[in-house]
Amino acid sequence: MPWHATLALDYRSSAGPAGSRRTVAHFRHDGPLRILQSLYPEGDGICHNVLVHPPGGLVGGDVLDIRIDVGAGAHGLATTPGASRFYRSDGERALQHSRIAVGEGGRFEWLPLEALCFDGCLAENRLEFTLAPGAQLIGWDMTALGLPHAGQPFRRGSLLQHIEWPGVWLERGRIAADDARLLDGPLGLAGHRCLASVFLASGTPLGREAREQALDAARAVIDAHGLRATAGATSPDGRIVVVRALAPVVEPAMQLMKQVRAAWREACWQLPATAPRIWAM
Repeated sequence: MPWHATLALDYRSSAGPAGSRRTVAHFRHDGPLRILQSLYPEGDGICHNVLVHPPGGLVGGDVLDIRIDVGAGAHGLATTPGASRFYRSDGERALQHSRIAVGEGGRFEWLPLEALCFDGCLAENRLEFTLAPGAQLIGWDMTALGLPHAGQPFRRGSLLQHIEWPGVWLERGRIAADDARLLDGPLGLAGHRCLASVFLASGTPLGREAREQALDAARAVIDAHGLRATAGATSPDGRIVVVRALAPVVEPAMQLMKQVRAAWREACWQLPATAPRIWAM
């Protein structure tokens, strides 16, 4: 029987001692989707959470519906303990739908680990977000097609990938396992089986200096990385900067995305490159 799991995660900022601010997370869930205890490795102002899906993957007909609301002035961070998995389907699609809204002056970091598309899956992975004036978001998406390390290529099935900031930015594409021109052609994935993007989005247009600072920080990371030939940084709109990369497997792409996120934190937010604790486990 398919699972339909929902999670609503709300971050709110409140006054702390001596004029400080504290971000607190509240959540409601239905079905096998929840968060672990809130952590504060950077102090009270930034709340870290880990999203957990106990079944460990999605099969045909399963739906994960994630809604995140970040209040004015709050700063939240969400990651996952492991990869999301889209397993083989007998005909129905599996859907993960994440919606994020960040209030005025808020910040959010959307840092789930990679999505693995198993052979035969029918997967749809959707991310939609909105940003109020002064709000900012650092987010990423990483997808691996098949399991190269296990000798299980992506030969059947499809993935529909959708990332949208309504009215500002839209990336939508369908990857079918039998589309050899897309998967292996020089104008497509060129034989790579991992595609990754990380982006910095701002509810208030970034000034020229801020955009160049974000681009320069990302390009410095790319130039020093082994994926420099298949990665690049662009700014398709005055409110967003994007880094995209192709890799044969997940690990180098994940390393690059983590380094770009750290560089943007330091250059654009004047924050240290603090990683979620679960990444070290």
